[in-house]
Amino acid sequence: MGPTTEPTEPTEPTEPTEPTVETRWLDSTEIAAWRSFIHGTRHLFAALDQDLKPHGLSGDDYGVLVALSDSPDNQLRMADLAEQSAQSRSRLSHHVARLEDRGLVERISCPEDRRGQYAVLTARGRELLEQAAPHHVASVRTHFLDHLGPHDLETLGAVFGRLYPSPTTDPN
Repeated sequence: MGPTTEPTEPTEPTEPTEPTVETRWLDSTEIAAWRSFIHGTRHLFAALDQDLKPHGLSGDDYGVLVALSDSPDNQLRMADLAEQSAQSRSRLSHHVARLEDRGLVERISCPEDRRGQYAVLTARGRELLEQAAPHHVASVRTHFLDHLGPHDLETLGAVFGRLYPSPTTDPN
């Protein structure tokens, strides 16, 4: 007869521990900026997604297709694509599977590393991207760029370049 395991008792929830550093609460200017950022970006991305719907794409779909089209041979290792599209590897794997089902992307084995895979933009994916791109650019202008001046754009680029440097953006 094999070993038996004793039933375990449910554990009691533990009391939250006090933070080890003093909380730096937001002042009224910081709260206003943070809330404006959250509200604005949520509405901006919703509007951009809505404008891509007639093409059967989401903003995340469009981002993956653009990343692949901007890459040599229209392909990227899945890990690099996850970084460029700001998705976890697991989420990207499911996302690419859905794009594969639609014939927009395919996966191929990486010859240098049998465990690795490349995502590759298909001809159908490139065609859809080329159809959607003018509409998406117009949407970006309408919902975002047309509301900002050159100084605003420089400031935004500098701030987000400092917070979250893009692997595809030249810092110079």
